[in-house]
Amino acid sequence: MHELSIVLSIVDIATAEMEKAGGQSILEIELDMGCLSSIEMNAFEFAWMQGIKETALEHVVKKVNRIEGRARCLDCSNGFALQHFYDACPACGSHRMDILQGKELSVKTMVLSQAAPSP
Repeated sequence: MHELSIVLSIVDIATAEMEKAGGQSILEIELDMGCLSSIEMNAFEFAWMQGIKETALEHVVKKVNRIEGRARCLDCSNGFALQHFYDACPACGSHRMDILQGKELSVKTMVLSQAAPSP
C-alpha cells in the first residue's frame, strides 16, 4: 500500500513547514490529488487515519481537491478529458498524447495556529 508512504510524506512536509513558520499546530490542510495519480482513495483514507496519529496533523481538517485528467492529442491537437492513461483521443483515436493535468499530488495550503507570545 503506497498510500501510507504518501501520507507519511505529507505529514513530514506539513510538519517541516509548520516548524519553519513557527506554528504550534496545523488546523487545516488542503491537498490537490489528480485522478491519474494512482492513489486509491479508500486506501488513502485508511492510511490517513493511521498515519496522522500522534502527529501535528492528528486533529487537522483535511480537504482533498480531485483534479480531473486532461490531455492534448499529439496527432490532431484535440484537448479532452482523460479518465485512464490508456484512453484514446475521442476525435481521431490516437493514443499519442500530452497529459496536461491529473497527475498532481501536492499540499496546496495549510492553516496554522501560532504559539502564544511569551510575556
